[in-house]
Amino acid sequence: MLCSSSAAIKRISVSWLIIANNSNFKSHRLSRSDDAALALESSTKRPRTMSTHSSLKDAFSSYADHLNALNEKRERIVKASRDVTMNSKKVIFQVHRISKANREEVLEKAEKDLAAVRDQHISRLVKELQGTDFWKLRRAYSPGVQEYVEAATFFKFCQTGTLLNLDEINASLLPLSDPSLEPLQINLLDYLLGLADLTGELMRLAIGRISDGEVEYSERICQFVRDIYRELTLLVPLMDDGSDMKTKMDTMLQSVVKIENACFSVRVRGSEYIPLLGSSDPSSFLVGVSDVEL
Repeated sequence: MLCSSSAAIKRISVSWLIIANNSNFKSHRLSRSDDAALALESSTKRPRTMSTHSSLKDAFSSYADHLNALNEKRERIVKASRDVTMNSKKVIFQVHRISKANREEVLEKAEKDLAAVRDQHISRLVKELQGTDFWKLRRAYSPGVQEYVEAATFFKFCQTGTLLNLDEINASLLPLSDPSLEPLQINLLDYLLGLADLTGELMRLAIGRISDGEVEYSERICQFVRDIYRELTLLVPLMDDGSDMKTKMDTMLQSVVKIENACFSVRVRGSEYIPLLGSSDPSSFLVGVSDVEL
């Protein structure tokens, strides 16, 4: 009986020891968890110091200064591009005054005006864009560059009957660039867009030459415009940024058709037209402008 009682007491004592050890382990584990939670809370709720606030303010101030400088540069480039556009149009208008009687005089003045556009206005674009990420501002200067390409190629055709290529244009711009920096060059897309606009001016020139009796010259213009259109129809589908070019291609085709119709009317139905004003030959069969489909 005593043996059984002592055995029961021993079992009770061992059970109490196990319970006590478990409670001590749990309390120790809870205390460690509480310490970790307190440490995490203290790290997440760290008070903002003056140095942190100052660094953020300086960073945003530098961003604001950069954006302001970029906007000011864009405005200067847009202004320079407008000046290039306006003065290039004056060169085109000057070339349109050409005739058999004043050809040399008109081309000489147009050449001087074109050089002034390059030296006074294109040089401003080069100064603003050279040595920078100029492609980011392409939308700001592209219209002026396209108009300059149109004027330069139009003058070249009237002077020599040939096409001014991109390498020749960029070679003429090299003296404007700072030798210590990479030279600023007209890109291929802007050149092609300007070339597409050239066909519209050639169409107007061809109609004007027909009215002055220069039918063969108009036919040469017609063939030249056809060649440009044919080559671009092969190239435009391969272009990445061809949305503008696709619109211009439709306009170019209209120009080709107008020149062809005018030349066709002269050759096939020439006897139906009245003599040209100023013609010394009363039997002249050249076209009168009123009956030409424009």
